[in-house]
Amino acid sequence: MSGAPEHYDPEACASFLRELGASGERVLPIAEAALALASFERPRVAPKRYREHLGVLARDVGRHPGASGGVAEWVRALNEIILLKHGYSGDDQTYDDLQNANLMRVVDRRKGLPVALGILYMHAGRAQGWETVGLAFPGHFLVRLSAGPEQLILDPFHGGRICTAPELRELLKATTGSSSELQSEYYTPVPDRDVLLRLQNNLKARLIQMEQYERAVRVTETMLMLGPDLPDLWREAGLLHARLGNMRSAAAALEQVVLRAPEGAARHQAAALLQQLRSKLN
Repeated sequence: MSGAPEHYDPEACASFLRELGASGERVLPIAEAALALASFERPRVAPKRYREHLGVLARDVGRHPGASGGVAEWVRALNEIILLKHGYSGDDQTYDDLQNANLMRVVDRRKGLPVALGILYMHAGRAQGWETVGLAFPGHFLVRLSAGPEQLILDPFHGGRICTAPELRELLKATTGSSSELQSEYYTPVPDRDVLLRLQNNLKARLIQMEQYERAVRVTETMLMLGPDLPDLWREAGLLHARLGNMRSAAAALEQVVLRAPEGAARHQAAALLQQLRSKLN
């Protein structure tokens, strides 16, 4: 697998992300990929100093006394280096700020969304050889560290706290509704591709809410570099292009939905919409 480009080059970044998306690997160079995604929003900014900062985070965690201990000590090392020494925190004051989902700006501002901070934790932990994964927890991104049967779930956004089952239940109800209950699948590790898509989805959702559809479709296209096999992403790209009046691009995206979606309502709806678009193009 080729490395991330040294300087911003949209073609090189796209090629790097497509290669990651096609690899089928569960574990990816996640922070490098997040920098590549961030660079599409900040094309005039070279990634070199951000890559160097990622190296410093990993080095400092490795030099922490807790790095030679057990999982609880690993958590302490990550928290004391990332949060205390380098000053990162969850942005609970301007949570919806678009900068919170761009890893370059997260590094600049030392604050971000749960998934952005989680990527820093995953990067620094894995640099030590620790099993560090993102979880399929709804509404709020969490990280799990493991060493054999010993496992701890931590919340990078809320001070890197270790989450017990009651705290997870409380967090779930706060983010998804008081009727929600913990399910076993919420503890399931997700592939890194899903983590990166979750990062970009935060950005896309906010842009759609702000009615910045041109930027939203560009973000969706970066997501498709990682997930070209995902019909829901193609459908969203098609709808955004249609909203912008890009009918040929909309039709091309919906063709991918028809090609890739399983038999069912979503595929039939896409086929019907595609037929309507083609009638307008002819």
